[in-house]
Amino acid sequence: MPNKIKHWLSGSHVVRNYRNIYPYIEPYKIRALMAILITIPVGMMDAIIAWALKPYMDVVMIEKNLSASSYIPILIIFFSLLQSGFNYLATYLNAWVGAKISCSLKYNLFKKLMRYDSIFFDRNTSGNIQMRFNSDVDSACTGLLNNMKLFTTRVFSSVSLISVLLINSWKLAAVAIIVLVGAIYPLTTIRKRIGSILAKTVYSGAAIMTHYIEAFNGNRIIASYNLYDRLQKKFSDTLASVFTLSMKMIQRTGILSPMMHFIISIGIAAVIWLGSYLVACDDLTPGGFVSFITALLLLYQPVKSIGNDYNAMQVSLMAMERVFDLLNESPSIVNSPSAKKLKFIKSSICYQNVYFEYVEDKPALENINLEIKVGETIAFVGNSGGGKTTLVNLLPRFYDIKSGKILIDGHDIRDIELDSLRDKIAIVFQDNFLFSGTIRENIMVGRENATEDDLKQAIESSCMNEFIESLELGIETEIGERGVLLSGGQKQRVAIARAFLKNATIVILDEATSALDNKSEAIVQKAIENLMKDRTVFVIAHRLSTVRNADKIVVVNHGKIKEIGSHDELINREGSEYASLYYTQLSS
Repeated sequence: MPNKIKHWLSGSHVVRNYRNIYPYIEPYKIRALMAILITIPVGMMDAIIAWALKPYMDVVMIEKNLSASSYIPILIIFFSLLQSGFNYLATYLNAWVGAKISCSLKYNLFKKLMRYDSIFFDRNTSGNIQMRFNSDVDSACTGLLNNMKLFTTRVFSSVSLISVLLINSWKLAAVAIIVLVGAIYPLTTIRKRIGSILAKTVYSGAAIMTHYIEAFNGNRIIASYNLYDRLQKKFSDTLASVFTLSMKMIQRTGILSPMMHFIISIGIAAVIWLGSYLVACDDLTPGGFVSFITALLLLYQPVKSIGNDYNAMQVSLMAMERVFDLLNESPSIVNSPSAKKLKFIKSSICYQNVYFEYVEDKPALENINLEIKVGETIAFVGNSGGGKTTLVNLLPRFYDIKSGKILIDGHDIRDIELDSLRDKIAIVFQDNFLFSGTIRENIMVGRENATEDDLKQAIESSCMNEFIESLELGIETEIGERGVLLSGGQKQRVAIARAFLKNATIVILDEATSALDNKSEAIVQKAIENLMKDRTVFVIAHRLSTVRNADKIVVVNHGKIKEIGSHDELINREGSEYASLYYTQLSS
């Protein structure tokens, strides 16, 4: 057997994929095994039907013995009915096992997705994530089980049919097998042909999903800016790219089935020519010849379309490889082997010579040195893009620093168990994400086991009573996807309420009022003041009037700390950047 065919049959990628998928099949191995075993008679019954034609032709048609004319057709009908029943049962069991495996894989991928660090989401689109974490699983599982069913059926059908060929005539069988190997040989190149194109096709498919997601989430912006033509043009360009890749795929693989069909036709012609000669020489009975031709057609028929089937199988195998690449990939931010739980914060949080970059050799923060005492409120101000949010995002380890240290009570946060670190931090963003569901469910995100008294206290402290009482269903009101049915101020108060319920030691306020109107800001500011009591607070502020009472104000520009001090100290300092910013805002 040629080396290429050996590699094709026992390719490392196939073995690796099925080794990876086995732990997911193992809990359902009885049903999976039954589905495979059932395909054995499904495949073998083709041979029984072909074999039955030999005595039928020789006894009934040639010898004119009609005694066999009744039971052989009935036998064929019986075996066909049995084959159909087994085929249905195998299809059902495969679908059941496939759905179970798909659910298990999707659950593990979702669990993995939850633990990925922020930089992963920065570098991937929503469409790409949906494609890789959902669509690839469906493609892999469906392809896997369909291929297993098809492969097992084809193997036992082929073995049985080749046995019929050999029983009838070894000479004709030798010709048929040589042609079969020649027809299958082109498949050894298919993976190499489609590998690079398939990767680009997946990317383009993800881009299409991203367009749909953006159209849904950005519907108001699209309408208000009349972006219809622009976005339709972008979508059209993406479709054109997908079309081009599809045509390239056809160019590289479409020739396989016609080529195999042509080779098979040559084989059939050769067998008919040689078979006719053998019948004329009395080396083969007419019944044997008809039985041989029937078995040969049943054997060759799937081979003529196997190019498309094998192409689909390779697509499924590559999807499976992408799935397990994700499952085997580890997030960059994980617990160190010696990580310890953070039970409470006693004294301080320190940034020591912190250096961080999103893009290599392009620092976002440089030489950051800062100490915050427990119970202090520290405000970060400065021009947009200066590094304020980045500096604060390093504390809960949304990103890891490149050099330096961030210490809590003298312990590097990289040596603190990640979940326990984040348990001590509550964050209110400028644009807070709310989950689809009720107001209650979104507040309870802060602490799922909170009591009704805790919940009522959080609602009262976040100034939500009046707002909730105005709703017919109150706290049980559905807020829609991303809280679309709430105003900006209402969403902020829900976010503040869940921060209250979390009752964390550290509170981070990332421009929590900058997007609100004056009336909403006044209400939310009151809720924020309640939240800040008796906590260590990090405030990122655009409006400097909101941070006058902070214990420390830190001016951050171009990734560096420019100055630190209280409002009074900075406002009176000669050449102060803070004073310049403050008076500029005051005058405007």
